[in-house]
Amino acid sequence: MKTKRILTALTALLLLFSLAACGTDKGGGKNDGRKAEIAALIAKEPGTQEEAADLHRKLMEQENAILSENSALWEKVFLSANKGSIMIEDGSNYGDFLLKTIDGAKKQFKADELKLLKDGAELIRRIEVKLTALENKFPGCGKKPSDGDMSVPAESGKPTGKGDLTKFPAFDGRDLDGNEVKSGTLFAGNTVTVVNFWFTTCSPCVGELADLDALNKRLAEKGGAVIGINSFTLDGDKTAINDAKDILTKKGVSYKNIWFDSKSEAGKFTSGLFSYPTTYVVDKNGNIVGDPIVGAITGKKQAEALEKLIDQAIANSKG
Repeated sequence: MKTKRILTALTALLLLFSLAACGTDKGGGKNDGRKAEIAALIAKEPGTQEEAADLHRKLMEQENAILSENSALWEKVFLSANKGSIMIEDGSNYGDFLLKTIDGAKKQFKADELKLLKDGAELIRRIEVKLTALENKFPGCGKKPSDGDMSVPAESGKPTGKGDLTKFPAFDGRDLDGNEVKSGTLFAGNTVTVVNFWFTTCSPCVGELADLDALNKRLAEKGGAVIGINSFTLDGDKTAINDAKDILTKKGVSYKNIWFDSKSEAGKFTSGLFSYPTTYVVDKNGNIVGDPIVGAITGKKQAEALEKLIDQAIANSKG
């Protein structure tokens, strides 16, 4: 079965800059060079598992570069994705998804910007075809993500606050089945709470759901839990909730997902996030521990950072 790939957009370095400062690169020379480089990679036929894994990694790096070089434009594309459209499932080509999304948002872009985006999406489509062929011939060649596996392009979701500890914004919300969930009770009942922000049409977000569910089971043994917040479901949007529940069910996710009023402090906090997925670690006292994990937790650096924050949160809760 085809493995859904987590498309990465920005490295941690790019996330240090606001999107306003990230200008678009419209240099035709660089694009022509990239096309030639991608074509050469696609033409390669690896003979071993190791060669296939190396080629898979290089192709993913090309996808990353396509998105990161024009992050401001790609952010507009992702934010314009129809909330009612279900995330692409295994077997679908992510490049096709991007092309459809771009077409639906074409009025937002100038002619040269639209061409740049379409050219990029088409290159991603071709890369995806090759990645699928590699994964079919060499199963597992793309299982280990590189250190840079990240997210939909955007700026950091790091909270602001005085002192070393910042309280996670309070909320009175509900889970996707309509049960009441209050932040104070939620956090106080766990030694650590891993709060994952995602949305339905975000490929990296959906790609890490199984890993988050595994993390939730592991944290349960330590008195902790994972909580999901799908930004599309704010204000109890029924269509968005049904779409989210459908994906969560298909991915076998058992941990709680919640929503709250978009006008609440937690809602405003969520609306201010532009990087997805983004994950916060919260201790028993409702304090955010450290910096957010920006990008899928399947990335090596993200996974290592998350484990350190979890340990710190548990230590805080015991103190």
